[in-house]
Amino acid sequence: MEHGVREGPRCGIWGAPKESRPLHVVLGNESCDLDSMVSALTLAFYLAKTTEAGKIFVPVLNIKRSELPLRGDNVFFLQKVHIPESVLIFRDELDLHALHQAGQLTLILVDHHVLPKSDAALEEAVAEVLDHRPIEQKHCPPCHVSVELVGSCATLVTERILQRAPEILDRQTAALLHGTIILDCVNMDLQVGKATLKDSKYVEKLEALFPDLPNRNDIFDSLQKAKFDVSGLTTEQMLRKDQKTIYRQGTKVTISAIYMDLEAFLQRPGLIAELHAFCQACSYDVLVAMTIFFNTHNEPVRQLAIFCPLVELRTMICGVLERSHSPSLKLTPAPSPHPNLQAYHQGNTQVSRKKLLPLLQEALSAYFDSMKIPSGQPETVGTTREQPDKDLDRASNSLIPAMSQDDEEPVLPPTPMNSLVDECPLDQGLPKLLAEAVFEKCSQISLSQSTTASLSKK
Repeated sequence: MEHGVREGPRCGIWGAPKESRPLHVVLGNESCDLDSMVSALTLAFYLAKTTEAGKIFVPVLNIKRSELPLRGDNVFFLQKVHIPESVLIFRDELDLHALHQAGQLTLILVDHHVLPKSDAALEEAVAEVLDHRPIEQKHCPPCHVSVELVGSCATLVTERILQRAPEILDRQTAALLHGTIILDCVNMDLQVGKATLKDSKYVEKLEALFPDLPNRNDIFDSLQKAKFDVSGLTTEQMLRKDQKTIYRQGTKVTISAIYMDLEAFLQRPGLIAELHAFCQACSYDVLVAMTIFFNTHNEPVRQLAIFCPLVELRTMICGVLERSHSPSLKLTPAPSPHPNLQAYHQGNTQVSRKKLLPLLQEALSAYFDSMKIPSGQPETVGTTREQPDKDLDRASNSLIPAMSQDDEEPVLPPTPMNSLVDECPLDQGLPKLLAEAVFEKCSQISLSQSTTASLSKK
């Protein structure tokens, strides 16, 4: 696999080829989960192989390079299929707006069809959409849109390759698609119900074409383990990995899913100082950490930690959570290393973070009512990286009957929530990286083709 691009000409100052040929960017969604990353890489690979010479296709991962370590399954899979991170291009390394202003950008959206408000101007450059979510008619770009409600967008890329150019499919590309569909569809588990007939069909086709692909159980277990492995992350990265934020009257509450035992999390060196720094940097008044893991009996365990230096606000939040009956969290106090942090064991493991949010909104209402300040309507303004928590619930449902999915959760995968909010990390602007650097990346990819191809055959 050539990672989806061809070497192109050197470029001018505005980030476009001197010959004024457009750069064709295949852009995944802002969550950059495994499906989004692999779909962008493999669709760009297909387009580069099947389009006339001279066109330059560049898969762009729609996150900052510094955020890749937060996606353990992505990092693990790239290493497994021998694709070096150094040859990949990330959103903070390419100024799409400058390219568009120069009239030299064509966008292909994959695994999403809604651009955030900060990227609204780029909608004019969208030439094609390939997605597997229900269409948002008010937000969908006016271009060729191909949407089918399957479990994984990688299934649609596989279908396109096998139907239109099966001869280009190599084992490396097949392994990427195969593992992604299996993870996205929870190992094709019929009880979970995410896999459609088409997902199953193309997994079987890939296995028939490449019999040496990893066993389904093995690749699913490896990717699932990597997805929730936080052992190599800093405290800040753990908090940012899977985070949602609400605010009211200028007060901000953030809730992060932490994939480890609460006791181990609270024993991290310098934790309180790191929590203070994290909240100060992002202007959070309250930080709620919900730890999620499975015990030795494969039973889900959830725990809570509420960090808040404001005594009245912390007391109000803890009181609302302790007294809640709809739903009841069945909280019991746990040891805490600091007076500003209240810890709990959560007896009711069916109460996910999604169900906790209304209780936090209720607590904010009670807090402002007690201060006799008009509170208005609570608004969720930041929703980022929510999927791992849902995936953990989904993955456990087939094994743990007592742990149910969120009641509000649709059967089909939702459009990434952070595609619909205004406060995106990219709103702060992009560095002006010349497209010359992009084509330097293309050169690196071309030079590495023979190496990766030989490795993929081993």
